[in-house]
Amino acid sequence: MADTDITVELLPILDDNYAFMLRRNGNSTVVIVDPGAAEPIAQKLAERGLQIGTILITHYHADHIDGVEQLALATHVEVIGNGADCHRLPKLTRTVEPGQRFELLGTTVEVLDTPGHCQGHISYYLPDAKVLFCGDVMFTMGCGRVGEGTPDVLWHSLQLLSGLPDDTVVYSGHEYTLGNAKFAAHVFPDNAEIKARLEKIQAMRSAGEPTVPTTLAEEKRTNPFLLAGTAERFAQLRAEKNSFRG
Repeated sequence: MADTDITVELLPILDDNYAFMLRRNGNSTVVIVDPGAAEPIAQKLAERGLQIGTILITHYHADHIDGVEQLALATHVEVIGNGADCHRLPKLTRTVEPGQRFELLGTTVEVLDTPGHCQGHISYYLPDAKVLFCGDVMFTMGCGRVGEGTPDVLWHSLQLLSGLPDDTVVYSGHEYTLGNAKFAAHVFPDNAEIKARLEKIQAMRSAGEPTVPTTLAEEKRTNPFLLAGTAERFAQLRAEKNSFRG
């Protein structure tokens, strides 16, 4: 049975980033994932009488960590990230490693090894809540750029994520979906599901609605990088996306 007492709220920050707030219903202490800016998050918490207990970090890029120190100093929270990457993360109070499990908000969190966008990138999977926080490895209808590593490394990470249950709710770090959907329609022009999803996303963005989260089942049907089939085809698509202007 799913842990339905855990809720997740999007926190739009910067130009197109999302941080996330996890909360167990009735609890005023929350978990924040990837706070790339402190002020909008602190303001939201103050308005609602909430406080941070824990910060989770997926990777070291500034737009995911720049708010950590200010939020942690203000509230003396637990800061969790990949111990192998601690030399370039904000000061961690607790290190984790891929394959580890720990408890947070009374539910299990699994640490997944998802490099490719950068070394040391990890994702957090909450199996009982059926929630995944995947940073910049997989986006709605897209994936991150290959940063540190090779396309094969990022492909392996995506394959790991695609092996999770289909009903997993996927929270990724950016609102890149409209461009991703246009690219998907470009490389899979005969895919009716992709075409229909592009139209839906165009309407959502015109209305100012977020396209995050998504579900893994929907991504497996319409994300071009999960449809690639092979590491070689994935590498071709990722290179093509780098220069795509749709």
